[in-house]
Amino acid sequence: VGLMLFSAVFNYLVGLDMDRKSGRGKKALLIFAVIVNLFLLGFFKYYGFCIDTVNGIFHTSIPIRKLGLPIGISFYTFQSLSYLIDVYRGSVKVQRNLMNFALYLTMFPQLIAGPIVKYSAIEAQLEHRTISLTSFGSGAGRFLFGLSKKVLLANNLGMLYSQVQAMEERTVLSAWIGIFAYTLQIYFDFSGYSDMAIGLGKMFGFTFQENFQYPYTARSVTDFWHRWHISLSSWFRDYVYIPLGGNRVKTWKHVRNILIVWMLTGLWHGTNWNFVIWGLYYGILLLAEKYLLQPVMKKIPVWVTRVGTFLLVMVGWVFFSHTDLSTGLSYLGNLVGIQSAGFADLTAFSLIRSYGILLVIGAIVCNPLPMKKIREMETVRPLGVAAVSTGLFVLCTAYLVYNSYNPFLYFRF
Repeated sequence: VGLMLFSAVFNYLVGLDMDRKSGRGKKALLIFAVIVNLFLLGFFKYYGFCIDTVNGIFHTSIPIRKLGLPIGISFYTFQSLSYLIDVYRGSVKVQRNLMNFALYLTMFPQLIAGPIVKYSAIEAQLEHRTISLTSFGSGAGRFLFGLSKKVLLANNLGMLYSQVQAMEERTVLSAWIGIFAYTLQIYFDFSGYSDMAIGLGKMFGFTFQENFQYPYTARSVTDFWHRWHISLSSWFRDYVYIPLGGNRVKTWKHVRNILIVWMLTGLWHGTNWNFVIWGLYYGILLLAEKYLLQPVMKKIPVWVTRVGTFLLVMVGWVFFSHTDLSTGLSYLGNLVGIQSAGFADLTAFSLIRSYGILLVIGAIVCNPLPMKKIREMETVRPLGVAAVSTGLFVLCTAYLVYNSYNPFLYFRF
């Protein structure tokens, strides 16, 4: 909490000082503030990773002191940087009210796991916002929908993936069932939190941007990243990719820009090399789509590109879901029959019997049709929707009471 308050006061004062300066002095102040913010994030989040890497490369034994990860530091650091850069560019006015700036930086609905809210998106709302019974009810409904995603779907899918990971030997079918479960789990976990954050914000009169737009219906990897964690991908686009030159540069520089952005995206998510590889994996896929596959993809039926994209995303989650590279590569091998216990066995079919309905429900909810039907029903049968929401709330509460603590996956990032 002390670190978060320091960040709020420090960035507020820098913003005020930057507003009074111009030219080189203004630029120097921005550079200083960026260094301070990134140092705090880097020290608390990447200190152990850096020392561990040095020990591995140089065969040293530098002791590592395990540091607690300050809550929300990845998110409020990126929000601070976006505010300062926008003030420097002149695209937003400096915030002169410390409490309003602290409110922006520490807003609890989205502080822990996003979305990353740009200052420009809620600048006016910090001063003037409307709270009504209608908007409060709408926000509560969105919150309950997100809570249901997390508690009823993500947590139970996580149990399935944990069972598959715990197997000493996996068949090909078991490995695919497991990674399919994780693919659904991480979507419901993270999009569920975003729904809860957006709903809570609406209850208090704030409108946050959407963070997910049914990413598993994407037609390409590029389309997937226009739909998944939108606030993070747009942050890197606006504050890293475009300042580096974007795609309006020579081909080799564009390749460089893509790889830099996706390496940083991987590092932002976690402090293991498998996250870096996960980021570079997407960087390479995006470059392949742009320079090699675009003419071919236009000729392929849409359903084929959607299935292909989904399979590529599932493979990416293998790197993301493991804590080290070796186990991730081993699991990847199981998917294609390397070091697996055959194609299928009774355990795999038992998993399908136990979790088949849950997997089908998850696959259906990943698509826009259920939400479209709910919105249609809200206008025709609002009491029916309210009754369903109440039932979901009771069911979620029962699950939370019965089961052990199961935090959001993105808490660790």
